[in-house]
Amino acid sequence: MGASIAAAGGNKRTGLGILCGIGAGALWGLVFLAPELVREFSPLELTIGRYAFYGLISAAMIAPRWRALVPQVSRREWIGLCAIAFAGNILYYLLLASAVQWGGIAMTSLVIGFLPVAVTIIGSRDDGAVPLRRLAPSLALCAAGALCIGWQALAAPPGGNAGRQLIGLLCAIGALISWTVYAVGNSRWLERLHGISSHEWNLLTGLVTGAQSLLLLPVALMIGSAGRPAAAWAELAGVSIGVALFASIAGNLLWNRMSRLLPLTLVGQMILFETMFALIYGFLWEQRLPTAMEIAAFALVVASVLCCIAAHRGGAGRCEPQAL
Repeated sequence: MGASIAAAGGNKRTGLGILCGIGAGALWGLVFLAPELVREFSPLELTIGRYAFYGLISAAMIAPRWRALVPQVSRREWIGLCAIAFAGNILYYLLLASAVQWGGIAMTSLVIGFLPVAVTIIGSRDDGAVPLRRLAPSLALCAAGALCIGWQALAAPPGGNAGRQLIGLLCAIGALISWTVYAVGNSRWLERLHGISSHEWNLLTGLVTGAQSLLLLPVALMIGSAGRPAAAWAELAGVSIGVALFASIAGNLLWNRMSRLLPLTLVGQMILFETMFALIYGFLWEQRLPTAMEIAAFALVVASVLCCIAAHRGGAGRCEPQAL
């Protein structure tokens, strides 16, 4: 009886975590579209705009509980916040926006699609984690899906400009490494925190990220081009506020909640939803239907997540073909 109740509780916890992961992916997918909406602005300006507003919104939301919260945050935790804020926000978005503008949404989605592989492999070394051999089918499907997603972009560079595509690819690989560091580090911190909720941790991350973005302002002013109309700046502000509110505040809140509900190996698979939604938004922006290769990629991504979920069920280590 006790075992049945525990299993039911575990299934409910896993289901809620997966729903949070889907929500975070839907909101995070918007960040791939933002650089296309305001192409006349540089990735550095986009990064500063997004995270300056993220910091302002976080400051307003955390102000009522600031005095009670600060004593619970040690110097070690502030250092950790600075590290994950830079890796997962400033550096990641700077590289991702550059990748989108140089190589396009599809190619960038391909590379970021490998995040689950990297995070899951690292998570498989945790004590009590699902063995890597049981995750092999899921990882294979994930890799196959990611390859399908960007096949056309890599085989036929847009406009025939292979140089631009190469720069975009290198930026996307850098973003992949940066966000892998964030995903693992943030998950570790959330496991160690006591007395600080996921939402509070997200708002503290926003405060630190906002401060870091302001340090980049002198660089942006030195290299930025002047003479843009007021309407362009208003458009940048609108996009920055939208991305900060929906992706950084709401998306990160769902992600942190999910990170406390799921093991790291399953957390890695949830990143696939960001890739899926980024592609959907890309199709809508380009006003086209997915190709046969892209449809195959969606099927492989879904199968990968289902296989990973099956591997985490008690005693169910195999991925059954009928899961689709």
